[in-house]
Amino acid sequence: MSIATRRLLPTDALPLFDAYAAEMRGLLHGRAAARAAEAAALIAAAPAATLLGAFAGDAPIGFLVLLELPEIVFARCCGQIEDLFVLPAHRRRGAARALVAAAEAEGRARTWSHIRWFVPEGDMAAIALYERIAARTDWRAYILRLEPDASL
Repeated sequence: MSIATRRLLPTDALPLFDAYAAEMRGLLHGRAAARAAEAAALIAAAPAATLLGAFAGDAPIGFLVLLELPEIVFARCCGQIEDLFVLPAHRRRGAARALVAAAEAEGRARTWSHIRWFVPEGDMAAIALYERIAARTDWRAYILRLEPDASL
């Protein structure tokens, strides 16, 4: 079955948000994960957030959260992929690639300079895909945890 992408309403993504949180709990080391409804409310309230969905037929099987950010050096905007998730049963079938392509189309339509994202060093499947479809940067990523129990 082919994968289609389109905008996704946060309320339609609740089962995906629950599945994502459940998968990430292993990384949370006992910290409480947000409930899907809370995550949906955050995305709905964020003016710079776009929620894209991957669909198999009419069923949502994955999502991508895309943010618009200012790029001061070039006086343009850029995009940042904040979260990307595909249900385990639908992985390795092109859904993540389709979501990134949809993000690229969105960025081109908005005339962004680039789209960037972060990936954990241990996520080898994601890294293998990203190495094929994007250029690796020489930037370092840092995090200042303001609330350690609410951050990966």
